[in-house]
Amino acid sequence: MLTKNDKEQLRGTIFRHLDGIATATTSFALYKKDVLDFLLKNKKVTIDEVATHFEANEGYLNIALRILASQGWLVQHIDNVSNRVSYQTNENSEEAFKLAPLYEDAVKLLSYSVEFPEKHIGTDAFIALDRIFKKYQNNFDLQAETKIEQQVLKHIEGCIVGPIIVMLGVNGLFHKYFMEASFTAEEYHKDPESFKKILDFFSHLGWFTKKKNTYQFTDQGLFFAKRASAYGVTVSYLPTFLQLDELLFGNPLILQTSSPDEIEKHVHREMNVWGSGGAHSTYFKVIDQVIIKLFNKPIDEQPKGILDMGCGNGAFINHIFDVIEHQTLRGKMLEEYPLLLVGADFNSAALKVTRANLIKADIWAKVIWGDIGRPDLLANDLKEDYNIALKDLLNVRTFLDHNRIWEAPKNITNKISSSTGAYASHGKRISNNLVEDSLREHLLKWKPYVEQFGLLIIELHTIDPKFTARNIGKTAATAYDATHGYSDQFILEVDVFNKIAAEAGLQPDKNYFSRFPDNELATVSVNLLKG
Repeated sequence: MLTKNDKEQLRGTIFRHLDGIATATTSFALYKKDVLDFLLKNKKVTIDEVATHFEANEGYLNIALRILASQGWLVQHIDNVSNRVSYQTNENSEEAFKLAPLYEDAVKLLSYSVEFPEKHIGTDAFIALDRIFKKYQNNFDLQAETKIEQQVLKHIEGCIVGPIIVMLGVNGLFHKYFMEASFTAEEYHKDPESFKKILDFFSHLGWFTKKKNTYQFTDQGLFFAKRASAYGVTVSYLPTFLQLDELLFGNPLILQTSSPDEIEKHVHREMNVWGSGGAHSTYFKVIDQVIIKLFNKPIDEQPKGILDMGCGNGAFINHIFDVIEHQTLRGKMLEEYPLLLVGADFNSAALKVTRANLIKADIWAKVIWGDIGRPDLLANDLKEDYNIALKDLLNVRTFLDHNRIWEAPKNITNKISSSTGAYASHGKRISNNLVEDSLREHLLKWKPYVEQFGLLIIELHTIDPKFTARNIGKTAATAYDATHGYSDQFILEVDVFNKIAAEAGLQPDKNYFSRFPDNELATVSVNLLKG
C-alpha cells in the first residue's frame, strides 16, 4: 500500500516526465545549433541578440529559453516597459548544457513514439527502444550523483515511458482485467518477444513484478496506470516537438493548416481529448457545484439555458444536462421551463460529432458554428435561426480562450503587463503588453452577452519560471508552456487573467472562484465572470 508520501513522490515523477518531453526536445534542438554554447560564452544575452545571431524565429526561441529557465538552467529577465527580454546563465547552466547531447537517443525515439497510439510498435521502433533501454539502465554512464544528472535522467525516462503509457492506456493494457491479474506478453501483442522488453523495462522501474513469463502490476505501477491520461495532452503535442528545428530556426509556418476543417498538424487531437478528459475531471467537479448553485436559484434568476463554446464532441453538454436534470431544482421543472442547450464550435467535424452524440444521448440541443473571437456573429445566428438570445444563456467553456486565433488589439492602452510569459504568433514574438490588450478586447466583445448570467470558464495559466524552477516535480508548468507556446496559444498567470477580466468589466465572482493548486503554482482556474 502506498503512503501519502509515496504518492506525492510518484506524482512528482509524472511532472518530471512531462518536463522531459518538453525539455529534451528543446534543449537538444538548441544544442545542435550551438545556442547553448553561445549562452555559456556570453553569460547574459537579449532574446533579439540570440535570434539575430542564429537567424532564429524570435517568438519560438523566447519560448525555448524560458523553458530552460523553468528548469532552473537559465534566469529570465523581463522588462515589459521596454519590451526587453534577456536570459542569463547560472550555477546550473554549464552542467546542464554539457549533458544536452544525452538527449539525442530520446529525441530520436520520439520520431517512432509519435505513431504508437495508432499503430502497434514496429520492428524499427523496438530496436530503438531496446537500445535506449540498455543505455538508461546503465544511467548513460552517468553516476547520477548530482541533481542535474538526476533531472536529465528523469527527462529521458519521460521521453521513453510517456508515449508508451499513452499507447497502453488507449489500447487497453490498463483495463481492469490486466490491472487485477497476472498476464503475459502474448495476451497483448502480436510480437510478444519484443513486447517483453517493454514490460521488462517497466519491471526495472518497479512498475511490474515478473515471475517466469507472467507480469503483475505493483502498487507503484498501478499508480501510473491509473494516471495514464495525465500524459495524454503533452504526448499529443509530439508532432510539434518533432518540428522544433524548423519552428526555431526554419519555417515557422510548417505546422499551419489552410482551413479549420483540415486535420491538425501540430497535435494529435483525438489523443488530446482523451488526455484532457482524464486530467480535467477534478475541475469538472468544481464546475458541477457552480452549475448546481446557479440552477437551484429562483427560476426568474436562472438563465434560460447553456451555451458551450468549443463543444468538441458534446460530452460536456451531455454532462451538464445530466447534472441539472438530476441534481437541481430546475431539473424538476424542465417541462414547464425547458432548458435551452447550445453547442458551438469552429470546426465542422466537431459539430457533426456533437450532433450525433447528443442525438444518441436523447438530449435536445442546438448545434451551431461559432467563432470564439466573434460573439456578435454567434448572437445574430442564434437569434435569426432559433430565436435564442445569447445573453439569456449561461456561457461556459473549458480551456478555450487562450487558444483563440491571435488578433492584434485595435486599441493600444500602453498599460504595462505584469506577466512573465513568452508568446508568439507564426514565430514572431508578441509583447506581453499586447497579449494583455488583446485579451481585454476579447473579453469586451463578450461582455454584452455574459454580464447578466455570467461566463463560467475553466482556464489554463502559466506561472513565473522562477517558481517552476524552485518546484521541480510539483507542477506541469514547463510542459504547458511548451505545448501552448510553440502552438501560438496565450496562457497568462491567474492573477493577470483576473485583472484583465475585471478591467473589461467582468468581475470574477469570489464565491465561485477556484485555482489548482491553491497557491503560487496555480496553473488552472475556475471562474464565473459577471458584469
